[in-house]
Amino acid sequence: MQVIILGSGSPLPDPQRAGPATLVRTSAGDLLFDCGRGVLMRAAAVGSGAGAFRALFLTHLHSDHITDLNDIYTMRWAMSFQPNPLPLFGPPGTATLLKATEAMLEPDIGYRLAHHGDLQWRPSAEVSEVERGVIFDEGTVRITVGPTDHAPVRPTVGYRIDDGKKSVVIAGDTVPCAGLDELCRGADVLVHTVVRRDLIEQFGLPRLTDVLDYHSSVPNAAQTAARNGVGLLLLTHLVPTPAPGTEQEWLDQARVHFDGTVVLATDLLTLGVGDSTP
Repeated sequence: MQVIILGSGSPLPDPQRAGPATLVRTSAGDLLFDCGRGVLMRAAAVGSGAGAFRALFLTHLHSDHITDLNDIYTMRWAMSFQPNPLPLFGPPGTATLLKATEAMLEPDIGYRLAHHGDLQWRPSAEVSEVERGVIFDEGTVRITVGPTDHAPVRPTVGYRIDDGKKSVVIAGDTVPCAGLDELCRGADVLVHTVVRRDLIEQFGLPRLTDVLDYHSSVPNAAQTAARNGVGLLLLTHLVPTPAPGTEQEWLDQARVHFDGTVVLATDLLTLGVGDSTP
């Protein structure tokens, strides 16, 4: 079981960090969590892609987490040689999002059907809107979803992936909450989006300081990991982007509250679940 950070960035474009996306490699295949900008470029770098995803899971419908849904939907269709529906899981509203995405792509769908004689079916997805409970159970892999708190974005969810005795939790954007605690208990790895409150407050701009009330700070994420006996905390969706040479500051803030291993995400960072270091 592996965790691969395909995108460690945030809504702010960064040449070194693609949008939020995490690939979890399991015995059931490649599972993609969120699909921010550049996800298929990063997936190609690790030998995966739209046609290879066993399923796509959305934590919420904020634009930075779903930017490249259209790219996955199109490429899975256009590069498959038989119908290959995309299994898509997400909170309520996901079906409406997919319908709107397909409407936006309608001209392109028409162009490709008209041009490629062997492409005789439309793109499709199998959409499951989820909020709580076991949603995937295949072989040794079980995925559980639970509610998180990113209000006023509602609903939002996190996911726990268990593959045999190994486990990974994808928190998504959230403040500390009971739903996330339930998912995290005893997990090997917690992939958690974080912001630096101390840096954002220095900017003093309402558009930036507004994010503080619905994201976890680095200490918040560390406290969640400690409270639930997590083995390794992987910090991602880093706001603001760490300036070169300041990475240790992020780790130090977490280690005040969490005695386990802390890792700061970079794009294409690969972590074997159960390993102490990437």
